[in-house]
Amino acid sequence: MKIFDTKFFVLLKKIGDIFFEVICSIGEIALFLGECIKYLFTGRFYHKIFVQQLVKVGYNSLPVVGLTSIFTGMVLALQSYTGFSRFSAESAIPNVVVLSITRELAPVLAGLMVAGRAGAAIAAEIGTMKVTEQIDALRTLSTNPYNYLIIPRLLAGIISLPILVFIGDIIGVLGGYLICTQVLNFNPVVYLQNTYNFVEFIDVFSGLVKACVFGFIITLMGCYYGFNAKGGAQGVGMSTTYSVVSSSILILLMNYILTSLFFNL
Repeated sequence: MKIFDTKFFVLLKKIGDIFFEVICSIGEIALFLGECIKYLFTGRFYHKIFVQQLVKVGYNSLPVVGLTSIFTGMVLALQSYTGFSRFSAESAIPNVVVLSITRELAPVLAGLMVAGRAGAAIAAEIGTMKVTEQIDALRTLSTNPYNYLIIPRLLAGIISLPILVFIGDIIGVLGGYLICTQVLNFNPVVYLQNTYNFVEFIDVFSGLVKACVFGFIITLMGCYYGFNAKGGAQGVGMSTTYSVVSSSILILLMNYILTSLFFNL
């Protein structure tokens, strides 16, 4: 009985430690976000760094987002045909493809791809600067690290990801169009007409709103974990891993929340 009680309290302590660490992390991220918002409206804005981050986060991520979108559209068309052909509802495939791509698949998949590529790069870059004391050197030179490192990356993520998602929408629908017209023998004109008639502004708009939120999450997590890296090269690696994992989880969580908000629209 005493052994059971000891194991029970050890397990309870571990659960409490994990819960305490999660609460502390949420508080630290909230404080970090507060500092970012404060320096967003105060201090110097580094236009050159901002443009460089737009290229790194947005333009350089375009190939992987484009490939992900076109293959997703192709697979979605094939799988939809497999299911709808059993009910003689093949005409609904264009509707399903465009709705799924614009509302869900393009923003979520683009967010996950950018989190794995750009988010990890941000965490590694800032984390390396942290452990090599380059951030302290910036303070010594009277340069605010938030204005120089964090704000340009946050704005670049918020601006570039909706553009990537919009391009991904087009490429994803194109992938479905190619499969349906070239493989499944759909009439190209009818397919495009059904797509145009079915898609609404709110479908595209909801996906772009998600993209803005996802871009903010990706860059915030990358900057936060990089800014708080410690322990040399191993610490930088852990910060990069935490950045990608936390960004991916938050993207899926916020996707559900935003989908619920747009559900009745």
